[in-house]
Amino acid sequence: MTDEYDVVVVGVGGMGSAACAHLAARGVDVLGIERFDVPHTHGSSHGSTRIIRKAYHEHPDYVPLVERAYENWRELEAETGRDLLHVTGSVCAAPPDGDLVDGARLACENHGLAHETMTGAELNERFPGYGVPDDYDALFQPDGGFLDCERAVSAHVERAVAEGGTIHAREMVTDWSADGDGVTVETDRDSYAAGSLVLAAGAWTADLLPELDGTVVPERQVLGWFQPPERADDFTPDRFPVFVTESDGGDEYYGFPRYDRPGVKVGLYHHLHEETDPDSVAEPSRADEDALRGLLRDHFPAADGPTMGLSTCMFTNSPDMDFVVDTLPAHEHVVVAAGFSGHGFKFASAVGEALADLALDGETPLPVDGFAVDRTAIRSA
Repeated sequence: MTDEYDVVVVGVGGMGSAACAHLAARGVDVLGIERFDVPHTHGSSHGSTRIIRKAYHEHPDYVPLVERAYENWRELEAETGRDLLHVTGSVCAAPPDGDLVDGARLACENHGLAHETMTGAELNERFPGYGVPDDYDALFQPDGGFLDCERAVSAHVERAVAEGGTIHAREMVTDWSADGDGVTVETDRDSYAAGSLVLAAGAWTADLLPELDGTVVPERQVLGWFQPPERADDFTPDRFPVFVTESDGGDEYYGFPRYDRPGVKVGLYHHLHEETDPDSVAEPSRADEDALRGLLRDHFPAADGPTMGLSTCMFTNSPDMDFVVDTLPAHEHVVVAAGFSGHGFKFASAVGEALADLALDGETPLPVDGFAVDRTAIRSA
């Protein structure tokens, strides 16, 4: 016998958990299905922290969506009693000829965001944990900070369940189909029917949507935690803003103050540029550690101490590094959330709202029109 729901959500990570919470809060009978634990360490929503920032150097058009995400994160905190969003301020720093600070400044100016520009020397003086080259350009935006990512997933699941939603962990979707009346979802445990389907499967998207195979591509990412040998107090959340910084060679790094786990957390965007099979991601190695230590040596020498931990996660990259949040043209009852390209988690609370809109109404007032599944960058990939 097939169980029936209004909406089935496949994947209960950052985006899927948020979709479940928003749907359940609207009185929708929603089922979320996760192949691993909730939360888990196999995908893209783990590692203690994720940056949230308004100085969006990637493109100013992201700012309204992230501002909505801030509102939704604060609402989720109030509803669940969990501290999720920690404001530290955010820093962008780059060589004078780099694009990073110019992009962040443009986002701030276009949207009237408070910000300060300064030299690298001024940045280092203001925040003693920093040690970027003195001639760097830098921008500080006071609203930036970080999200506790595992707790955020748990909070969305708690909200979904409290509102009457159903979440199944350790259950893998094996197939789905759609017709004019709705969708059918098959798993290794059961069969479900629903009016709509939301696919938020992260690095496993192509397993469920073969037409996106080779278009949304999993990439191995490694995070590192390093213990400052001295002056550890310079790296606490009240004294060390989250950052995105560019090396002289054009690599972009990101990092966080000490929180939850010992040491300062850092990452290199797109790390070693390794496409990966999400079911067999290689464990961290000395080469991964060395790739991260270059940042500490050149920009944060006071944090260049013992390694506390290394952890893999995954980016799932689209061709233009913009998201895919849309209904499928061939199946109006099926919504896809994919291709978040290493900068999506901060938006999860707002993307979940958009996914709920799309699953119920086929459209959303939130600014996701640029994330169409049939846009030129996707069609030509």
